[in-house]
Amino acid sequence: MKTNFKLVATAAAGLEAVVGREIRDLGYDCQVENGRVRFDGDLSAIIKSNLWLRAADRIKIIVGQFPASTFEELFQGVYRLDWEHYLPLGCKFPISKAKCVKSKLHNEPSVQAISKKAVVKKLQKHFHRPEGVPLQETGAEFKIEVSILKDVATVFIDTTGSSLFKRGYRVEKGGAPIKENMAAAILLLSNWYPDKPLIDPTCGSGTFCIEAAMIARKIAPGLKRSFAFEEWNWVDKTLVQQARQEAQATIVQDLVLDISGYDIDGRMIDIAKKNAVAAGVDSDIHFKQMRLQDLKTDKINGVILSNPPYGERLLNDDAIAKLYQEMGETFSPLVTWSKFILTSDEQFETRYGRLADKKRKLYNGTLKVDLYQFFGKRVKRMIPEEGD
Repeated sequence: MKTNFKLVATAAAGLEAVVGREIRDLGYDCQVENGRVRFDGDLSAIIKSNLWLRAADRIKIIVGQFPASTFEELFQGVYRLDWEHYLPLGCKFPISKAKCVKSKLHNEPSVQAISKKAVVKKLQKHFHRPEGVPLQETGAEFKIEVSILKDVATVFIDTTGSSLFKRGYRVEKGGAPIKENMAAAILLLSNWYPDKPLIDPTCGSGTFCIEAAMIARKIAPGLKRSFAFEEWNWVDKTLVQQARQEAQATIVQDLVLDISGYDIDGRMIDIAKKNAVAAGVDSDIHFKQMRLQDLKTDKINGVILSNPPYGERLLNDDAIAKLYQEMGETFSPLVTWSKFILTSDEQFETRYGRLADKKRKLYNGTLKVDLYQFFGKRVKRMIPEEGD
């Protein structure tokens, strides 16, 4: 089986640079592209990237790339790839996804079917199985994906399984919650550090607060879940166990955090508390039922993060306008606080009453949104002199 791999971490549009920084922090050189980040590594790179990347969607192995403007070229290209170095006899290997963009081949079900035939034929030859006898697929699953862009096919194997945003701590969620990896990415884009106070005044199921506590405590986001590659027979289970033990040992224990989450809906506060318990950070976060308009604080140099109801999440446009106006009025006195607000409402700045210092285009699922960034005026904390 393979010992070194060409890998790609997929990411939501606008978050590629965040993922690239995370990969470099893990010690791997990388190339940032639209929607993905390429890097090379051994088996430990697959394990660590799945375990540690906070902002990525998936980690995939690039099996190969070749021109494919006809079905014959597609078949021969897939057939030539070294499947025997990835797929053991008896494994499941569905062509789980095909995507064709600006290509002569555009019938995605046909691309899936042709690709499957090519992989089957290659494995039948390698394992000396007669062509007329179907291969038994009862073992571990290797999900294969085929992407054709401008008549160039790229073939992947997904190592992750369920998307990386599924950390394993979300016991329950409310309506249209922010994905965990999106929340983590916004935190990594913000100017928040663990020594600063953090408030989410529309916390919902608590995702921003929980992800902040996990970042501060250096809790690997994949520590409470499993991955597709863990079922593969050529993956050294000792390496996986070792990586998990190292991640466990990395967790910072002696840390005092100032993280608060508020929501007008008491049911959501109960859900947020349960999620925080499941994530192991309940002692780090103060959750409380409270209206956004009642937010007041004497603390300085803090950060406010908010994913308020917007678009299809609040059908009444007047209610949206009123909420954003109240948000602007409530946050206005907090001049030393930075505010990061995610919304799809293009009239947000008008309704909020102030132009953002910076705006970043992102996608929350398939919905185009903007991250409005307002930077606080930083002041030094007064340190009392002895005898005061």
